[in-house]
Amino acid sequence: MNAWPGCMPPREKLLKFGAASLTDTELLAIFLRTGVAGIHVMEMAGNLIAEFGSFHNLMSADYPTLCAQKGLGESKYTQIQAISELASRCSFSHLAKEGALCNPKITREFIYNILSHREREVFLVLFLDNQYRFISHDELFIGSISSVEIHPREIVREALKVNAAALILAHNHPSGQAEPSEADNLITVRIIKACALLDIRVLDHLVIGHGEYVSFAERGWI
Repeated sequence: MNAWPGCMPPREKLLKFGAASLTDTELLAIFLRTGVAGIHVMEMAGNLIAEFGSFHNLMSADYPTLCAQKGLGESKYTQIQAISELASRCSFSHLAKEGALCNPKITREFIYNILSHREREVFLVLFLDNQYRFISHDELFIGSISSVEIHPREIVREALKVNAAALILAHNHPSGQAEPSEADNLITVRIIKACALLDIRVLDHLVIGHGEYVSFAERGWI
């Protein structure tokens, strides 16, 4: 099948109107490049997104799950993983050059790219210097699908190792709902108090869901 469904092939549409004008299906079709026998690449891309429920779920699918789909194999899987990693590194490079508070959107995107697809709760800490520039990040605690055990003392210890003056906390809710729990509120208070003893400031705590987030700072809780 050589004809593209619709008025304009994705590559031509991108060149004329920019990448932001493309739908998820059109973007995926560009990366897939070709369909399979009897199925146009646009139809294949649309079917995949429908099967997984979202572009996000498709990008974060593991190897066996993705390769079980007709027309996908090792080559397509590596392409999709490379795309995801490229997006993460792009966010990281921006974050490393700018202060975390100078561009909070980049900071949120960086954290979202790391946590949004995880199947277990992961507690991430961004370590910043006294001008709020990025030093490093660490996934300090990994839990189950519904909880993670967090130790404020370990967070303080890691902050001292890298001479951090400020932190941004983040964790994900695999359920997809970003609304913080009472446990989230309580552990945030404990971490803030532990850090304050050593003049380390907690700037924010982000809770990541599917397509959404909650910022403690934006809500005035920090």
